[in-house]
Amino acid sequence: MTQKTVHKAELMRGDVLSIPIFKVLQQDGRLYPGATAPKLDQAAAIKIYQDLVFTRVLDERMVNAQRQGRIPFYLASLGEEAASVGSAAALQPQDMIFAQYREQGALRVRGFSAEQFMDQCFSNERDLGKGRQMPIHYGSKALNYMTISSPLATQIPQAAGYAYGQKLAGLDACSLCYFGEGAASEGDFHAGLNMAAVLKCPTIFLCRNNGYAISTPAAEQFLGDGIASRGVGYGIATLRVDGNDLLAVYAATEVARAYALAEQAPVLIEAMSYRLGGHSTSDDPTGYRGKDEEAKWAKLDPVLRFKHWLTRQGWWSDGQEKALYSEYREELRKQMKAAEKRPIASLDYLIEDVYDTPSRQLTEQLNELKQHIRLYPANYPKTAGRLDS
Repeated sequence: MTQKTVHKAELMRGDVLSIPIFKVLQQDGRLYPGATAPKLDQAAAIKIYQDLVFTRVLDERMVNAQRQGRIPFYLASLGEEAASVGSAAALQPQDMIFAQYREQGALRVRGFSAEQFMDQCFSNERDLGKGRQMPIHYGSKALNYMTISSPLATQIPQAAGYAYGQKLAGLDACSLCYFGEGAASEGDFHAGLNMAAVLKCPTIFLCRNNGYAISTPAAEQFLGDGIASRGVGYGIATLRVDGNDLLAVYAATEVARAYALAEQAPVLIEAMSYRLGGHSTSDDPTGYRGKDEEAKWAKLDPVLRFKHWLTRQGWWSDGQEKALYSEYREELRKQMKAAEKRPIASLDYLIEDVYDTPSRQLTEQLNELKQHIRLYPANYPKTAGRLDS
């Protein structure tokens, strides 16, 4: 299944990559000569495609919601959906996922509902995070999806430590940790990988190398052979895949999981992709890259590539395509309207879950905040009506 096809990133970013890129699926839905597709039956393949489409429609809807002033912030995964959906689909439910902030597709694979996505983004009383996080900072204990935090790379040593705990407990489970190539410049990346290598933690580190971090081209971030070479340096089993090729990502993760559990050791996967949208709704990518570059990568659309493969299998049709997009757009429209109408999370949630019983200091601070809101209710139009005590 190994492919050594030149990846577009090598030409467009000026990188000199010596570690080959594993590829299975061409853009037209055909396999590369000599490649073998991973074993996916029709039902599993269609479920994966549904998760890809849901993620794209969700991002489309929420970016528009931010532009309309309905939510303050959003991070889309446009162009990178295959990296999260393909990898998560190859895991088992007991495996823990540590996300960065562009892996809503992985959470959808696990079964997160449209209602739950909307409740989190609108910070209402049904939000599993109790309204204490920014939009897209999802988390679900029931689905083994660790809550996302904003600081870059903090999840990397956490994933190594959690996997070490899985190992000590003798569990048939590993941890998968997502991060971008920009996060790989943080100290936590090096500490986390070294810890996992030395302690032999069953962690899969999956780097989405989308070429730009927040706004800095990869060629200006580092001169080495991408992120994969760093795994080799730490003595970690490493592979590089085409992040826009869902079959390749799925197969690579499947192999990585088997290795991590059999050897009780970490694996690093570098998924070469491209961020088609802005870093976030606060970003304007026209300031650091051109439209011609974006147009070239748009032709490598991972969702369309997988659709072509499904169609060639005889498992998908234009009628199903139209119906699926229509269904998800309507579902998300309804759930957004419902989430907006629900009361926001209670202020009392702010000091819950910190200690078994809120400390005197936290209680005093919360009461001071409530008093301030009562004095200046016009500054807190939504919160003022949620003073529970």
